[in-house]
Amino acid sequence: MKNRTVLPLLAALFSALLVLPAALDAQMKIGWFNSAAIMEKLPEAQDAQHQIDGLIADWQEELATMQNEWQQKYEEYQTKKLIMTDQLRAAAEKELQDMDRKIIEYRNKKFGQNGELFAKQNELMKPVQNKIFKVLEEIAADEEYDYIFDKSADVLLMYTNEKYDLTPVIFDRMVSFNK
Repeated sequence: MKNRTVLPLLAALFSALLVLPAALDAQMKIGWFNSAAIMEKLPEAQDAQHQIDGLIADWQEELATMQNEWQQKYEEYQTKKLIMTDQLRAAAEKELQDMDRKIIEYRNKKFGQNGELFAKQNELMKPVQNKIFKVLEEIAADEEYDYIFDKSADVLLMYTNEKYDLTPVIFDRMVSFNK
């Protein structure tokens, strides 16, 4: 049984070894850039980030206010719960639960996976990212790159040669693109 599964694997490996030299013979041109570095330098990206940071600060302040109100109500409840009637205690506990639920709903609405922060980031940053991508496509076509990686993204580049860094080229074109 093991031989039946190993033989196709060996055949595939042998085929790959035969084809590999032909693939390596063709020269590929690969470059990389750092989109985070470009975004840090572009005024329109900085403006967008400042707007986003302002929204975050406002939302966090509102959230802190809600949490402080909850904390005050909770402390008040803790000090008075022994002298409260069952009906008053139940009402106070329900009020705390409702406040807690509203805090969670607010946090999710603003900062959740599909919350307002995500939508605002997309709205403000997408045009800048699209411009970078357009410039990147132009450079790739003009200079005949086969692959260009973003060093600041999830792609893990263990080593990069600085001579293939396209970050300054992209930034320079972005600056001239905006004029």
